[in-house]
Amino acid sequence: MKITKLKAAATGFAATLAMTVGLTVVSNVALADKVTITDIAGRTVKVEKNPEKIVLGEGRMIYSIAVLDRENPFKRVVGWKDDLINYDPDAYRKYMARFPEVAKIENLGSPYAAEYSLETVISLDTDVVFLNLGNLLKAEESGLLDKLDKAGIPVVFLDFRQRPTQHTVPSLQILGRIFDERDNADEFVDYYQKNMMTVFSRIAEIKDEDKPVVFIENAAGYNPDKCCTTYGSANLGRLVDLAGGLNWGTKKFPGLKGKVNPEVIFTDDPDIIMGTGANWSEAQPDTMAVLFGYEASEDLVNERLVALAGRKGWSELKAVKSGRFHSIYHQFYNSPYHFVALQTFAKWFYPEKFADLDPEATFVELHDKFLPIDYSGVFWGSLPATQ
Repeated sequence: MKITKLKAAATGFAATLAMTVGLTVVSNVALADKVTITDIAGRTVKVEKNPEKIVLGEGRMIYSIAVLDRENPFKRVVGWKDDLINYDPDAYRKYMARFPEVAKIENLGSPYAAEYSLETVISLDTDVVFLNLGNLLKAEESGLLDKLDKAGIPVVFLDFRQRPTQHTVPSLQILGRIFDERDNADEFVDYYQKNMMTVFSRIAEIKDEDKPVVFIENAAGYNPDKCCTTYGSANLGRLVDLAGGLNWGTKKFPGLKGKVNPEVIFTDDPDIIMGTGANWSEAQPDTMAVLFGYEASEDLVNERLVALAGRKGWSELKAVKSGRFHSIYHQFYNSPYHFVALQTFAKWFYPEKFADLDPEATFVELHDKFLPIDYSGVFWGSLPATQ
């Protein structure tokens, strides 16, 4: 099948017209500015500067784009995966109420699935495709990178999930360069670093023997019949360590995540237990997860926390008995807002040392300064004191 991008066709038509009528014609496409970047996978990529049409390999990349394209983060997005719709419907509805055109974005599905339509990506006249670093191997093995390269569509890898504390700043700077929004990127990066340092500057003197052991249950209760997946030394596990805790999973296995038998958790009896949750009730109707998000309520959050703490064997753990059983918005693991999670962790670990720190005020300020939507809902919680 012959695959030709519309822009390439337009350029060819302009050149043919020039030869036919004896005029010097320079197409707008040929004059388009290019920017050469090194993406988070270490690949050198030449991309159209300030592109008009982009495709997102994951819909939740909009969390990052929103701090750059603040007036309308969807103005460039012509295609995406439907994970924002399925796994963070609160955020999707919040944005759609502000930008109704969101509903018209083409749902392309997973870029690595056999049914992914390259023809649709091309027909959308896509300028650039953004993918997650964690899916680099899938993109290579599926042939997606080769196919997009042959179609003349550049691919840029970003990372807000695998190594967020290392890759958030360069990922935002890459987006800032490509979108011609470097000032907005720099402003947010300064804000990000300032808020990360509010924690770093206070925990440097804490000795390891004085740090609490913290277990994180990834997507706690998402599937009521399965437990447990936890984080290693990356992602939220790394944030635990940076907040002054000792992440339980860091010593158990390398990498992002791993599965553990709950009996091992019961035996080790960690000082603090945290879960992650989001509004998964639409994707998984029988979930018992804590439904954090823009539509969450304190009452339902508390009800779900009590249910999670009441699972067989969990109520005997010291973290539950001492009230050090918490849960937090799952989507912090995949966004540049994870400094809010870092501050929340620090306050849970050392309530006296961080008594003056207000993570919710930070999150409200982030919305006021950088996002086109208002703050609402609930994004973390602790087991009610009556337990």
